[in-house]
Amino acid sequence: MHWDPRYERHYSLPGFGYEAQEKLTAAQVLVVGAGGLGCPVLQYLTAAGVGRIGIVDFDTIELSNLQRQTLYSTADLGQLKCAVAVRKLSENNPSITIVGHPVLLDDSNGNAIVSQYDIVVDCTDNFAVRYVINDCCTRLKKPLVFAAIYQYEGQIAIFNVADDDGTVCHYRDLFPQVPSAEEAPNCSENGVLGVLPGIIGLMQATEVLKLITGIGVPLVNKLMTFNVLTYQSMILSITPNPQSTDGYTVQTSTDTSQNQHLEQDISLIYPNEIASYLQDKNVSLVDIRESYEEPSFTIATQEIPLSILFDRLDELKATHIIVVCQSGKRSLHAAGKLKAHFGSAKRVSHLAGGIISYLSINKAE
Repeated sequence: MHWDPRYERHYSLPGFGYEAQEKLTAAQVLVVGAGGLGCPVLQYLTAAGVGRIGIVDFDTIELSNLQRQTLYSTADLGQLKCAVAVRKLSENNPSITIVGHPVLLDDSNGNAIVSQYDIVVDCTDNFAVRYVINDCCTRLKKPLVFAAIYQYEGQIAIFNVADDDGTVCHYRDLFPQVPSAEEAPNCSENGVLGVLPGIIGLMQATEVLKLITGIGVPLVNKLMTFNVLTYQSMILSITPNPQSTDGYTVQTSTDTSQNQHLEQDISLIYPNEIASYLQDKNVSLVDIRESYEEPSFTIATQEIPLSILFDRLDELKATHIIVVCQSGKRSLHAAGKLKAHFGSAKRVSHLAGGIISYLSINKAE
């Protein structure tokens, strides 16, 4: 390996040196999600010299992302996170390979993408996708470095790696079943302190480096929690759960938001496209938020909260229904259930990124 001054601090680090740096150069890591967690993970794995890094993300950059997703800038609004990340990271370290996968990871593409990499890093905020990631990693025997954040607290764990006793645990051993959309909290609707994903993402990146190089003691079969307000942390042991799903196969019933992408009948409508649908009398925008939720979305033609939506299906007269909510999470879930109910009788879409995305792009008050 030739001397590269970029990594000279690694070369001189006791217990690391040339050998560990060579392992990083040879490593191939897939990062799923280029948001709050994904940004610091990607930036530091790139800087560390991981030889090949894959990025899976189909989302676009919104103004509300910039509070914590420091890889992006205001000039990047509306662009695909995956494309912007590939460009900026490649500029940061042109000696490594950055590969973009601008798709949603699902049952149709998961194995093909995951099989190309040595380690997978879960930086998503979507529960259905987390189970897809876990199940692909389990089938393909790929180490999975997991993290999640909520308001002021984060979690980190490593799955699919044998501990000293030979025990291998999976994400489903900790959380056997996919929660419903109503049960699954997300940053858009519950908030997150901007620095939290940076802290947890750096810890996640550190676990990846430890796995690759063999330094330290990685969090294999351990779940670490960290509270940014108190700096209190706790490490819990994870053990195999006999109630976890046999075969580690994701269930894709109409109760999961994954159906929107597994069935191509439900389309994404992006915020900059909404205006083109407003003049069509066969289109109805349905705001499924509760009445107390802000900000207002005055262009919605119908307001029916998700809690009572399926008791008022007879009010959905239009042949094309576009479901909207605060961040796009509940609307995706509702769109899947509406499509299951109406079948081919109606076209069902949902607003990607939700009302927050629409208002940030259109600079609405």
